[in-house]
Amino acid sequence: MADAPSTGSARRVALWLVLLAAAGTFGLTMGTRQTMGLFLGPLNTSTGLGLAQISLAFAFGQLFWGLTQPFAGMFADRIGAGRVLLLGIALVALGTFITPWMDSTAGLVLSIGVLAAGGAGMAGPAVLMAATNRLVAAERRGLATGIVNAGGSLGQFLMAPLAGALLVGMGWANAMQVLGLCVLLALPAAFLLKGHGGPIVSAGAPVQGTGAAVRAALREPGYGLLAAGFFVCGFHVAFLATHLPGVIAACGLPVEFGAWSLGMLGLFNVVGSIGIGMAMGRWRMKSLLSLLYASRALAVLLFVLAPKTGPVVLVFAAFMGLTFLSTVPPTVGLVVKFFGLSHMATLFGLVMLAHQIGGFLGAWLGGKVFEWTGSYDVVWYVDIVLAVGAALVHLPIREAPVQRAALA
Repeated sequence: MADAPSTGSARRVALWLVLLAAAGTFGLTMGTRQTMGLFLGPLNTSTGLGLAQISLAFAFGQLFWGLTQPFAGMFADRIGAGRVLLLGIALVALGTFITPWMDSTAGLVLSIGVLAAGGAGMAGPAVLMAATNRLVAAERRGLATGIVNAGGSLGQFLMAPLAGALLVGMGWANAMQVLGLCVLLALPAAFLLKGHGGPIVSAGAPVQGTGAAVRAALREPGYGLLAAGFFVCGFHVAFLATHLPGVIAACGLPVEFGAWSLGMLGLFNVVGSIGIGMAMGRWRMKSLLSLLYASRALAVLLFVLAPKTGPVVLVFAAFMGLTFLSTVPPTVGLVVKFFGLSHMATLFGLVMLAHQIGGFLGAWLGGKVFEWTGSYDVVWYVDIVLAVGAALVHLPIREAPVQRAALA
């Protein structure tokens, strides 16, 4: 009996190590990906391909980040997270490092869209959050998910100014390669998380295959509505991450404001992610999601109408940061509430795929609309309409476990 307190303390330390490993991995991969908008102009100048063609490569990055997550989640559900994370981290580093040597649209699609973004999907939230949710009591899962999610945001906050400083001090090509090498710092986390996977089955419960779980989820209306809302989230996030520095440059503000705007998105999303994780224990998750999307619509409308000064840009970035990836914890929470933990990485990975299809459109249309009109205004108005729609689409969701009979 004397060993019980020390055993409990050791478990808490082990849990925090896992949470920090997952948050750190997400911070390095997400932080690197979310700074790529700073390199849009230099890539355009260096390659001469045009903003639309380079935006297409970034858009494919959004799509492949989503496409890899259901499959990465499927493997993590079966064999554990470690090997999946190891490969993903290596691909992010490789894709980022070789990007400066690419001078064609196809080359940029390969390096940014397939290697770096696909690797980030393998080391992304579907795998990381499934690994941590398996270790945490049900009442603490929202907070744990918020902590991991905040790691991605903190990575963005720290790496965006670093990328801006490297870009000014070393040139864009060297700066991008240094960021690629920084991703390798996440490799030890793959070993810490290697054992946290495999299916969870309650005693006496029938074993459900992955295919059956996916088919059952696709038949559930609430799951479809959740994916539709997350599609809109992807549009928002990708447009801001890819084009906010360009929006700021078009306003005649220095490049430092572009870097700090991305940093503000990341910093305030740390607050938003942890806050929303705590709020999940008090309010319905679907209501929190509706509130987040409605807040985005209002913030974008006010930004469109406001004068584009440095302080306005930073305040806008800070407010959007509060909602930027704060949609992730309640979305994860609803997937777990609907279907449990056994196939959580796979089923959340599919929702992330919807998110990244929206991200593809947000990144690509931003560049295309600017090329057509010389302005981002049309995209901002589309953004507002989509945000209002996302706020409404969550209201009919029935926030309750799906009956086991429906999963057969």
